[in-house]
Amino acid sequence: MRTAIRLLASVKPGRYLEAGNPTGLTGLFTHEAPRSALLYVYSSTLDKLKAFPESSAYRQSVEAITRHRLRIVEAIKPEGYEEWAGRAAKEIAAHPEVFNTLPGRGKNYQQSLHDGRKFILTTPQREEDERVEEWDGEKVSDQLEGPRTTAESKMEESLMKVNEGETKENIQLEPEPSLEISQLNDLETQIGAGLIEEVIQVAEGELLLIDTMVQSRVWEELEEKASPGQWDYFARDTHTPGTQEPPNK
Repeated sequence: MRTAIRLLASVKPGRYLEAGNPTGLTGLFTHEAPRSALLYVYSSTLDKLKAFPESSAYRQSVEAITRHRLRIVEAIKPEGYEEWAGRAAKEIAAHPEVFNTLPGRGKNYQQSLHDGRKFILTTPQREEDERVEEWDGEKVSDQLEGPRTTAESKMEESLMKVNEGETKENIQLEPEPSLEISQLNDLETQIGAGLIEEVIQVAEGELLLIDTMVQSRVWEELEEKASPGQWDYFARDTHTPGTQEPPNK
């Protein structure tokens, strides 16, 4: 049913899904790189879970399902993945000043390490339309012609310098090949949690929830102990009879 919804919502059915197309679910659009997104989110989740003690029930349950789904995602690779990985490794090795920058310091690419996996994060370059920008009322000062002072010259030199994470060349890292529709269907079937975009949303929500759980230190004992019998009503099979036998035919 979900597969039919996605295919009916696609404008151009074919071998690959087009990013940004409707999925058939309101407000949810086709993700441009679901495999790499899940690899990054799941690896980040496993990294953050290390803040919990190993005895934490929350860590054990989330870690188990995250590792299970991560193995599924890693096992399904797009066509030409190995060749792409080889080209990407050569490009990164040839330009370490571009790709080996820490988060927040590179403009186009940032290096990130989660759960022993290395990721290169890409900052999308969006073209801004000056026609939609509102004027903030600031008066633009006129630029004087003629020789500059020492301070002005140093300022211009600093603006002309290449920032860390950039080069004079326009380095573009080739994106990971896309999964085919059949591979996406297989991935969604094995995970069993709806469309892959829904899986990504849940994974991102869990990643944000971990910060709240760590801040609340949920693995610690309650400051005020529960009253005796407070939770008896919610115990399993307390208020429900056993399984009924099938009626006699």
